[in-house]
Amino acid sequence: MKFNLKTTVLALTLTGLMAGNAPAVITIDSVLVGNPGNINDSTGYGGVSYDFFMGTYEVTLSQYTAFLNAVAATDAYSLYNANMAANLNIAGIARSGIAGSYSYSVTGSGSRPVTFVNWFDAARFMNWMQNGQPTGLQTASTTEDGAYTLLGAMSGVGISRNAGARFWVPAEGEWYKAAYYDASLNSGSGGYWLYPTRNNAIPNSRNGSASDPNSANFKRDDGISNGYNDGYAVSGSTAYSSLQQYLTAAGAYSLAGSYYGTFDQGGNVWEWTDATSGSLRIVRGGSWTDAENLLRSTSSSGYSPTLETSNVGFRVGIVPEPGILGLATLGIALLAWDRKRAR
Repeated sequence: MKFNLKTTVLALTLTGLMAGNAPAVITIDSVLVGNPGNINDSTGYGGVSYDFFMGTYEVTLSQYTAFLNAVAATDAYSLYNANMAANLNIAGIARSGIAGSYSYSVTGSGSRPVTFVNWFDAARFMNWMQNGQPTGLQTASTTEDGAYTLLGAMSGVGISRNAGARFWVPAEGEWYKAAYYDASLNSGSGGYWLYPTRNNAIPNSRNGSASDPNSANFKRDDGISNGYNDGYAVSGSTAYSSLQQYLTAAGAYSLAGSYYGTFDQGGNVWEWTDATSGSLRIVRGGSWTDAENLLRSTSSSGYSPTLETSNVGFRVGIVPEPGILGLATLGIALLAWDRKRAR
């Protein structure tokens, strides 16, 4: 008996979460982050007492474009930033028309992560997902309530996810666990890696890789001209260019996933979390512009929740309906049984 846990859990998650709602415009690939009750890392993060799902990849240009076309014909809360088209380092979404009839289209590869999104944009995306991906004005039934009660909020850090949220901006501990925790370490008692590529060694800076399990999109120059670690991952140059597109597509580093199967939690773009520090929201993971130290588990930064820039995006945290989670747990048990029988 062969049981593909990742495929099965993913299918169960997406089908179950959309049941009873309008047909899904987009799907969010996700992986189960299990092993509830794991202890914190020495940094004080990573211990989570429950199962949840994490988006396999960062939210992409294609996914965000679908969101814009559903709710931003008027764009009352500035979900679109003109730099999404104008900034050539990350350009990927064009807007046409006038307010009231705006439409949006992907330019280039839609599988790259969306950037120039602030924390409130991410929260509104979660509300849209929570509400079944409806089409219409930005109201309580589309973007302004659901996972988060926003109701027009555009600033501040006093908003947290609502009880019953099924889609959310990940808590810092959730994000940390999905990135760095590995239940197979320390003879099966679990532990943490320094980098989210299941490694304690510095990753290689490459323009994607299907052969290197320790690689990511960030800036590293080791002084050896050999096709990697030559500066920016995409260009292979230490020189910045305002004309260069620097983002890599979801899945570009096909072997460099975390223990649970998430990708790009190190490099590509910083990712918003739910955590706050004073008037700031915490971001993690480093980006295409950063050195390797910012990809480490020991590194985080605080940004204004209204910041929109070329190296910050987000991914989705998910909890399925109870029955779906039960089926996912059954899948884990079947996989463990199959491995035991194969010995």
